[in-house]
Amino acid sequence: MRAYQWDELTEEQREVVSIAKEQIHHSYCPYSHFHVGAAAKLANGVIIPGCNQENAAYPSGLCAERTALFAAGAQYPEQPVEMLAIACYTGGHFTGEPGSPCGACRQVMLETEHRYGGKMQVLLYGEKETYVFDSASDLLPLIFVSENLKG
Repeated sequence: MRAYQWDELTEEQREVVSIAKEQIHHSYCPYSHFHVGAAAKLANGVIIPGCNQENAAYPSGLCAERTALFAAGAQYPEQPVEMLAIACYTGGHFTGEPGSPCGACRQVMLETEHRYGGKMQVLLYGEKETYVFDSASDLLPLIFVSENLKG
């Protein structure tokens, strides 16, 4: 993991993070008031947005990361995800430190990498800095994938 200031990110990274940041306006979080936006950039250049969707019947809601990744898989099943950006917003501002994906999202991120056989760069945005991971496996090093089911 590396930490970067906004102006140190590439233009491509800034574009994907900016879309993730915009998505906080579409999140539905009347219970936690913790808005999360995500954006998944595919190999064909398409960027799929996502945001958290809460539900009074926990855990029926869904995190931003998974809404973006599942939408990408449904709309473009043959396109690998090359980059995923995540931004968190609460109390009237983006978080100073980058937010961290939950365990379920990390597992979905790993499955996405495994599905396409390549790495997905992960960017966690914070007002102070953005963390950049070369692969989702950097967030969850002891992976559980289809080979584990074969015993």
